[in-house]
Amino acid sequence: MVNFTIIYVGNIKDKFFADAVAEYEKRIKGFCKLKNIEIKEKRPPDEPNEAQIKAILDAEGEKILSSIPQGAYKIALCVEGKKVTSEALSKMLTELPHKGFSEAVFIIGSSHGLADKVKSACDFRLSVSDMTFPHRLMRVILSEQLYRACTIEAQTGYHK
Repeated sequence: MVNFTIIYVGNIKDKFFADAVAEYEKRIKGFCKLKNIEIKEKRPPDEPNEAQIKAILDAEGEKILSSIPQGAYKIALCVEGKKVTSEALSKMLTELPHKGFSEAVFIIGSSHGLADKVKSACDFRLSVSDMTFPHRLMRVILSEQLYRACTIEAQTGYHK
């Protein structure tokens, strides 16, 4: 299995989200290395217009792009991405070393999403659902799915 880096915009303020992420990250570390990179979220005005949101996304995007580890397989989490099963995600991650990658980086944007330049720089766009989730909850969902991918590969029985 490849090592994982999660780049995310904003922090987790709610203890229940933080506790869930910490638990899955502890479990993941039994299979591979995991690194987190937090990008400070830029606060928009109370009622931002499209130009203000684009400027914020562009500024966050520059920080995201400069934080991506060299040579990593880049996966943007975005609504217009491709939906895959847990098994397909595990298989994709398991095959990355055969394609010359030792690390997969997952990118979670702010509540406004990701800049187009970040999405364009990625090797894959992943959507976990047609539904909308808070970006803080997405860290919990992603962490659980990465753990599940590891257990599918290791055939531990967690995935039923």
